[in-house]
Amino acid sequence: MQQVIAFALTGLVFLTGPLWPRQVQQPISPDDARKNDFRLALDRGAAHLQRGEKELALKELKRAVALDPQSAAAHQLLGQAYLSQGSYELLSEARAEFVQAIALDPNLIWARFYLARIYLDLNQPRKAKEQLEAASTIRPNVPHLLSLLGEAHRQLGGPDLAIDLNRKALAADTSFFIAHYYLGLAYLDLKNDDEAIRELEEAAKPDYPAAEIYLTLGKVYLRKDQVERAVNLFQKAVTVAPSLPEGHLRLAQAYRLKKQPEQALKELSLATPEGQRLLSNAYYQQLQAEVFFERGLVLQEKGEFAQAVEAYMNALELNPNHGPTHRQLAEALLRQGQYARAAEHAAKAEELKSPVDPSLLEKIKVRQRQ
Repeated sequence: MQQVIAFALTGLVFLTGPLWPRQVQQPISPDDARKNDFRLALDRGAAHLQRGEKELALKELKRAVALDPQSAAAHQLLGQAYLSQGSYELLSEARAEFVQAIALDPNLIWARFYLARIYLDLNQPRKAKEQLEAASTIRPNVPHLLSLLGEAHRQLGGPDLAIDLNRKALAADTSFFIAHYYLGLAYLDLKNDDEAIRELEEAAKPDYPAAEIYLTLGKVYLRKDQVERAVNLFQKAVTVAPSLPEGHLRLAQAYRLKKQPEQALKELSLATPEGQRLLSNAYYQQLQAEVFFERGLVLQEKGEFAQAVEAYMNALELNPNHGPTHRQLAEALLRQGQYARAAEHAAKAEELKSPVDPSLLEKIKVRQRQ
């Protein structure tokens, strides 16, 4: 056995030892070493991204870009890694990477696609349209590009063109369910709820983790007083995206309509958890104002008027010209015996085209005269 081991070791020296210069690996240049490191970082980053390992993907792809700033593919993948974090605050980082990728290689249609999605999220549909039209010129009839281009046109006020482009996307790929979602939005713009529901239900069938689909469809059912179906959809939305404030807000609204105030208040506390810093953009400010307004409604229905007044006042700090808040506040203040303030908010509600119940106005006037 020792002889066998000795032979194996001898063989190993024979194959790799310094006695045979032709087998010695020549040192690589620093440039080649950098290229190898870049390829490894890029491949690892792409693999992490595909497996949904967000933090690892971000780390490797940042390293890849640092090793080769002229790689369009690396910038595109880093942009996708930033997007995968699901953070509004990182949108600008993702946008910068996609812009750089396109500058290095204008033919990267997916960099243009993701950049267009960001522009739509930032309420810049015209810029999204420009990117999608450029990408479609490079690669015509790609369902993703057709569908998102349709959504850009819808946001620019063209729901009919949006429908046409999303129908073309479905003709190219009948399984492309996101096109049904965008069709649903277009039909909602056209005030055609029946067609909208049909398309949105198609979009929801695959049970894909897209909270926006469930939220949109749920809001339509809530408007039609189909509360149970709305609750089911909003529950799916919060399961898919538990950190998304709107899902909890809409579920709270549905619970209030079902006369389940405690569950409604629980969801509202999840919509804006205590101590959580919300972004200061218009969308989140409006959302927080809605949360305060909804809390006021729940508390008012429970007869807790002092707390309801506090919630309404918080809502008005964020949105001073919200007529329904002034209207509800007038009623809550009347119940507290604050007749002058009730009259003030009732008048403001009327001014903002949120009519106050005539019987409530009369009660306020009577109480003021007493």
